[in-house]
Amino acid sequence: MLPLSRTFNVAKIAASCTALDGAQVDVWHCDALGVYSDVSTENTVGKRYLRGYQVTDSNGKVTFSTIYPGWYQGRAVHIHFKVRTFVAGQRTFEFTSQIFFNDAISDEVFKQTPYSSRGARDTRNAVDMVYTSNNNSGAMLLANVTGSGGGYPATFGIGLRLA
Repeated sequence: MLPLSRTFNVAKIAASCTALDGAQVDVWHCDALGVYSDVSTENTVGKRYLRGYQVTDSNGKVTFSTIYPGWYQGRAVHIHFKVRTFVAGQRTFEFTSQIFFNDAISDEVFKQTPYSSRGARDTRNAVDMVYTSNNNSGAMLLANVTGSGGGYPATFGIGLRLA
């Protein structure tokens, strides 16, 4: 499995963009073989892997160390995320979305073991139901990924209107 370091930069959009300190960023994705943890249809209930959350720092930043996600039938390669804010322990805001990866980078990853054991994936970004929703705005959901072979650092900016 190939390492992936994911950095989210979360900002609050008002008259200008400012870093969102103290927001909870929750992420989850499938393993290299396309299996999610804690899912009854996958026989992984009670197993907790490739899931977690962190709270943004004063720069609105969190970084997760994980693996490059695999694929499963009918979906392009993606990672789910939620951003939540709280006041006095009460949730005041929640935003849920997904980030995607450049198909060329995923092609490179899926040539390597154990990803290659699944065969060719059946869905690329251009036909994924989430990537193409909202007037084909999927390009805004692409992670900025660099590196190759030994690991992939990825960054993703999130701007939220909290009002």
